[in-house]
Amino acid sequence: MAPPKPTHKPLNAYRMTATLKNFAYKLSSTLSSSEVPTLKKDGEFSKARKTEDLFPTTDPTIDGDDCLHDCATCTIKYPRKFEIDETEELYGHVKGWQTHLIVATGKTDWVRDVADEKGSIMEAVDRGNVKPSNGKLMLSASDMPVPNHSDTSSMVLLLPSWHLIDNVTPANVPDLITSYVDRSPTNDSPLHRKPITSSQPSTVPSEGSSSTDLASKAAETTIPHTISTNSELRARPCPHKYLILLCSQKTRDARCGQSAPLLRREFERHLRPLGLYRDLHDERPGGVGIYFISHVGGHKFSANVMVYRHSSTVEHPNEANGHANGVQEALEELKIESDKGHEVVLDANTEQQAESDGEAAQCIWLARVRPEDCENIIRYTILQGKVVKPERQLRGGFDRSKQLTSW
Repeated sequence: MAPPKPTHKPLNAYRMTATLKNFAYKLSSTLSSSEVPTLKKDGEFSKARKTEDLFPTTDPTIDGDDCLHDCATCTIKYPRKFEIDETEELYGHVKGWQTHLIVATGKTDWVRDVADEKGSIMEAVDRGNVKPSNGKLMLSASDMPVPNHSDTSSMVLLLPSWHLIDNVTPANVPDLITSYVDRSPTNDSPLHRKPITSSQPSTVPSEGSSSTDLASKAAETTIPHTISTNSELRARPCPHKYLILLCSQKTRDARCGQSAPLLRREFERHLRPLGLYRDLHDERPGGVGIYFISHVGGHKFSANVMVYRHSSTVEHPNEANGHANGVQEALEELKIESDKGHEVVLDANTEQQAESDGEAAQCIWLARVRPEDCENIIRYTILQGKVVKPERQLRGGFDRSKQLTSW
């Protein structure tokens, strides 16, 4: 009698598949990079072929030997049978997106496809007749609390505009899309530090364009606080300076449900002594907001961590440092009451001005993140915009200050 056929691929088959994929990735990358480069037009983005073109890699000669070592004090561990794909190449294979809409649900897990939740904002956005006109919208449910525990309305976070929009319902989703999402900057639009007005253009006019033309275009992508006297929708700047989004959807993959709570505990352990830990119950401006979100793809590379960085943390390439503010500069914004043993105290006026004026400048999408990685992710990735383990962990992202994306 013949032995029963196996129900799963042998491990060697998975390794062979990954090897073939990696070879195809390298071949396509080589062919693409051999093309004759073209000059970018004003406002045009290009694909960063290498990880270091998009985000700098830590260097022990600059950043010290700490960047070479995982956290030595981390006691949190993943379950023993927590296994992921460690062989397939990551960088450059996420599909591009232009805006990201994150819906407050107060939950950490959802139905398999969040758009299948009947009567939800997610369903209205995904299945409605009104679609964004400015490119692909990434839609996420999140554990952000529903304001006032309302059963009729909720709140959304819109990126890269860095705005929270209140009083959203399934019924007013068309207004949300046409008046807010469509007017939002996108991940592949040039970064403006402050809203442009006709009296204060923030970019140099290109040939054939006037300051008035630029101001008019900018007005089309300026998020209004309200859209009409009859609308309940209200927009306000997100108070955080950095965002960490963790995929926690165990209905898609148990590993996401296991890893997200453990990573948040470890991130919080390192952020609290710096006075940087935040959630939406904490009204202090600045800091790092950490939220669970629904499936983003690539759960076989769990844990997926998306880091959004506000424009106030990123230097324009033509400015002094050419990229991100360092840890020292970030910490100089804080006043430490060491004699009292208190947590760090923020300069609220400086922080509030920064958040109200800007947008998301960068998104750094990491995968295969483990608890022992959290300390260096805070130290280098969140505060400095650098990647510690690009070959193993960087899936992609964008830098609007450099007009580069991974797609």
